[in-house]
Amino acid sequence: MNIGDSHIVGASFIGLVKTVLIIIGAFIALRFLGGLMIAKRNMEEERESLKKEKDFLKEKNEKLKNFGKVKVTKEKPKGDVVDVDFEEVK
Repeated sequence: MNIGDSHIVGASFIGLVKTVLIIIGAFIALRFLGGLMIAKRNMEEERESLKKEKDFLKEKNEKLKNFGKVKVTKEKPKGDVVDVDFEEVK
């Protein structure tokens, strides 16, 4: 065996170890980034859920405050609203 052959074997072993370490490092980095993205998504969902709950409670309180009051407007009603004459049910 020549001296040049042992350097090639040593260099390829070191290259293999470096490649394996790079692959392991890439997997660790991807797992870390994945965890950060999941945490970010969960925080956005929680923020959106709290906003919906806050809007719901605000609308509920507003409806309870105006419950039983009559509101007369000159605007056309939205949707399919039909005014009918009063009929007494027997």
